[in-house]
Amino acid sequence: MHWPHITSLAGLTVFAYLLGAVPFGLILVKWLKSVDLRQTGSGNIGATNAGRTGGWPLGLLTLVLDVSKGALPVYLSALAFPESAGTARFLAVALTAVGAFSGHLFPIYLKFKTGGKGVATAAGCFFVISPVSLIISSVVFIIVTALSKRVSVGSMAAAASLPLAVLWIEQVWITVGCATVIALLIIIRHRDNIRRLRAGTEPTIR
Repeated sequence: MHWPHITSLAGLTVFAYLLGAVPFGLILVKWLKSVDLRQTGSGNIGATNAGRTGGWPLGLLTLVLDVSKGALPVYLSALAFPESAGTARFLAVALTAVGAFSGHLFPIYLKFKTGGKGVATAAGCFFVISPVSLIISSVVFIIVTALSKRVSVGSMAAAASLPLAVLWIEQVWITVGCATVIALLIIIRHRDNIRRLRAGTEPTIR
């Protein structure tokens, strides 16, 4: 990889992290409802808790923004590294995706604490990387959520299915590795939900 590629990759990854770290749900609910998402509901700053706390319009807006902050930097990375770049393109797109996703999980603006679970941001990343794989995982999410009546269960099932879908559709090991890392982190971030599921206290969809 040439030096201009390395500097472009570093810049895109940092940009992706800083954008991914913007806590849109926390900002919107605090601004419009004067409520700190970290102190209410599940304590999560993502779209699900924003919707429960601030109403479905705020939840939907948070979802769109969280998806966008994954999609935008990955799209810019794909533009900066065209198909002719070969392996460098796959590496750049994967690192940018992990950067945006990591920003949501460990936001610098919140001292690397109380980040979200990253499902929406990951969806934004793979909307650009592999739309068909995202559709497959989305179908899994809808089916499992409908059957279990719990968003957390659907989210974990969708995350688990993502690397398999990417392997089937893309067959690029860098991309599969990116999907695997993101999927594992999503499931790990659901550890509190897993505890509540075992205790029978996990909220259901109303």
